[in-house]
Amino acid sequence: MPRAELRTVRTLLFTPGDRPDRFAKAQSTGADGQILDLEDAVAAGRKDEARARVLEYLRRTPRDGGFLRCVRINSLGTVAGLNDVSALAASGVRPDAILVPKSEHPAELRLLARVLGRALVPLVPFVETARGLRWAEQIAGAPGIAALAFGGMDLAADLGAELAWEPMLCHRVHVVRAAAVAGVVAWDVPYPGLRDADDAALIEETRRSKALGYTAKLAVHPRQVGPILRVFTPSPDEAAAALRVVEAYERAAGGVCEVDGKMIDAPVYRSAKRIADLASR
Repeated sequence: MPRAELRTVRTLLFTPGDRPDRFAKAQSTGADGQILDLEDAVAAGRKDEARARVLEYLRRTPRDGGFLRCVRINSLGTVAGLNDVSALAASGVRPDAILVPKSEHPAELRLLARVLGRALVPLVPFVETARGLRWAEQIAGAPGIAALAFGGMDLAADLGAELAWEPMLCHRVHVVRAAAVAGVVAWDVPYPGLRDADDAALIEETRRSKALGYTAKLAVHPRQVGPILRVFTPSPDEAAAALRVVEAYERAAGGVCEVDGKMIDAPVYRSAKRIADLASR
């Protein structure tokens, strides 16, 4: 699965791994893909059942267009996580990405890449502990990393901090900067509110995350998908302007050029190229 598909992800919907009745419904929400969750969404006594159901679903369900089927395993520091990795390696089943919770050191990711071997699946580590923050840049630069995810809920608990914008701002910036250093995209933590009267707070948090440099925000409920997509999907005017930049820069063969009275160089081109790619989804 080419990494390019992960670079244009706007949102992925978490689906509990022990709820097979919900697996096939995720695509109808409009999300770019689903995260079949073996970790937080599954009780300790149901881990084995969830793992078997997720592997069977991936085994028998062919890819459908660009809809991504990803798996969040349990932490590599737990027996359940080691069982998840062993089962994936032995099954031959390969999701479009493996999300690795509570990543705390690049050595964990290097070991995971070695176990998966030639059929390496793109990895997305979650930075959601104080130790993970310390090693965030090295984690983002480990082999096979396609994106870095900010795990604000667990991080707030680990720090003894409030899960609110201001207390988490410096940590959000830390993670997005670590992703940028490694040349990978950054995905923001799901919005925790499920019973808000409207989508205003979700949209505001998503806009702020986008302004920081995040390219996607994960979702824990189908109703969150639409508002997130609206924030991260370029408008027709944005798409047209980005396409003009891309075409002009490529005609100039990588040289500095001018579009709409503005100088276009490599950084501007890279931003425009991503907008154009998003618009063409």
